Amino acid sequence: MNRPLVLIVAALLVAPAISIVGGCASAKGSSAQEKRAYTLRMRDAALAELYTQAPEAKQKIQNAAGYGVFSSIGTNIIFVTTGGGFGVVHDNTTGKDTYMKMGELGVGIGIGVTDFRAVFVFYDEHVLNTFIRDGWEFGGEAQAIAQAGDQGGGVTGAENIHSGMEVYQFTKNGIALSASVSGTKYWKDGYLNSYARPGGG
Repeated sequence: MNRPLVLIVAALLVAPAISIVGGCASAKGSSAQEKRAYTLRMRDAALAELYTQAPEAKQKIQNAAGYGVFSSIGTNIIFVTTGGGFGVVHDNTTGKDTYMKMGELGVGIGIGVTDFRAVFVFYDEHVLNTFIRDGWEFGGEAQAIAQAGDQGGGVTGAENIHSGMEVYQFTKNGIALSASVSGTKYWKDGYLNSYARPGGG
């Protein structure tokens, strides 16, 4: 198959993938209040599962400057990997929740859809505030690999992906998964934060 035809086929396959991701990249609900509530339920469920599978994470999060929980769906079609999701970052000092979005575009091989969650632990207050205020973008050097075990729901130990920050990544349904924060951007959800009450969701 010649190069132009390969590019055309890839584009036709990638377009539906981007459409799928776009439809799942934000919290569910018809109003800001419903979307915030859905995000907080996702956070509570993810933390409960994390504490069951990695008990040491609870103490880490309690003693940290803050933490963030994100839910993401990624679609891998031939050479292009796309992903999008939503989440919330909690400041342990102020008790404030900041709602955020995430997006990812990278290069991969294969066909499939992966659904996973990530829990960030911020040990440094400056890193936490920068993540919230300015957003964050992880370059190609930031790798965090999670592989589900035979029993499902596999969680690796936290991966140090940046000074003052580490992340736990795990699957939602226990399917074996290789995930990476490489090429991922995080930014404030202006809509949800504009309508959020002071002090949280």
